[in-house]
Amino acid sequence: MKCPFCKEMDNKVIDSRLSKDGNEIRRRRECLACSRRFTTYEHIEQIPVMIIKKDGRREVFSRDKIRSGIQKACEKRDISMNIIETFLDDLERDLGETGEKEIPSSVLGEKIMVKLHELDAVAYVRFASVYREFKDVNDFVSELKCFLIDR
Repeated sequence: MKCPFCKEMDNKVIDSRLSKDGNEIRRRRECLACSRRFTTYEHIEQIPVMIIKKDGRREVFSRDKIRSGIQKACEKRDISMNIIETFLDDLERDLGETGEKEIPSSVLGEKIMVKLHELDAVAYVRFASVYREFKDVNDFVSELKCFLIDR
């Protein structure tokens, strides 16, 4: 590791600890040449999951894009950002555990729908209306009936 101050390569690790989420290791280092200290982070390099869209295009999974859709669905609901972030963490973990490098957008959408169904009825129906591309009120009513039956 190159010292950011003097650019020397020789340094020693003074302290190592896991980050709060347990996904990174924080290392405190001291340069042996200039004696200045700096911090580095190590994390597992992950191969990005590709989402196969309905038209066959492939797009890198975007947590920000999913967050945006979920935030819109949860707008004006009593759902904190912490709950949404936990939702996203769980979703990403579920996708990673499949071991698949490419996932159809339909599978991703259904996973989101299942999680929203558990989280909040209104958010679920809002997301479903966009995801399932409701054409008219009958589609909306049909989805509500299915939701009520599942409850």
